[in-house]
Order: sequence, then structure tokens, then C-alpha cells
Amino acid sequence: MDESSVETEPFRLLFVCTGNTCRSPMAEAIARDRIQARGWRHVQVRSAGVGAMDGSPASGGALRVTEARGLDITGHRATYLTAELAEASDLILTMSRAHLRRVEDLGAGDRAAMISAFAEGSEGTEGAAGIPDPVGGPDTEYVRTFEVLDGLIDRVLGRLEQVVKP
Repeated sequence: MDESSVETEPFRLLFVCTGNTCRSPMAEAIARDRIQARGWRHVQVRSAGVGAMDGSPASGGALRVTEARGLDITGHRATYLTAELAEASDLILTMSRAHLRRVEDLGAGDRAAMISAFAEGSEGTEGAAGIPDPVGGPDTEYVRTFEVLDGLIDRVLGRLEQVVKP
């Protein structure tokens, strides 16, 4: 059997926000696109929300902003963050301190960080900025949030490169 046929254990990356209709679905779409571009076939990306209503679609603003950038989240459906989902994840990146506390309450704090802190090379929250929630706002707020996430995710993937290299 050659080495290329050996299955690599997947690395599971989870993005967490509140309702799983704006920030975390955009982060998931950006990460999937960048991961595909890097050729990382064994990385799985998901998103969830600490207050999500299972099955809710992505918000209109998130749909429009991602579509304008060539990303498709039309099939996204919100997922409520459970202990099982958190436990099954190798790295959980949250949009705020409150989301991080919820992940910690679920017992997965050892694998979690705020996305802004992790992108800057820290696992803590000291000095980490939360990602603005555009829900209910104009598309310009969604664009700003998308742009912040886009930059952070490039740095996150740079940190993960040694761990998940194909």
C-alpha cells in the first residue's frame, strides 16, 4: 500500500458565534475557500452558535456579501453548539469572550480561543477584540465584518500550517 492511500485523521476546525447566521458562517466559507486553495484535504470546517436556532438559514446580508466574493453559503443551516460538537473539534475559534466562556462551560476550553487572539499568536483573550456582529445592520456592516474575518483567517491558517500540512 502506498502512502498516498493512507487516510489522515481529519483536523476539525469550528467557528462559533451567537446565532450561526452571520459571522461564523462567513468565517466557515472563507476558511473552506482558503483551505481548498492550500490543498488541505483533511481539514474539516464547521460553524455553530451558542444561541442558534437549528436549521435557520444564513442572514441576507451574509448571503449577499459572501456571494459578491464568490463564496456560496445558500445551503448553510444554523447549528446549535453542543458539548458533543465542541468535543469533536480540534480547534474552536469564537467571535467574542462570551462565546469562549460558553465553550469553556461545555468542557472544551483547552481547544478554544477567540479568533482575534489566536490569529495574533495567543491562546488567551488578553487584549483580544471581539468580531462585530452585523446582524440586522446594513450590508456595509457585513462587508466590514467579512473583511475582518478574511484577514484573521489568513493568519489563523498560517499558524495551523505546521499542524495540518498535507
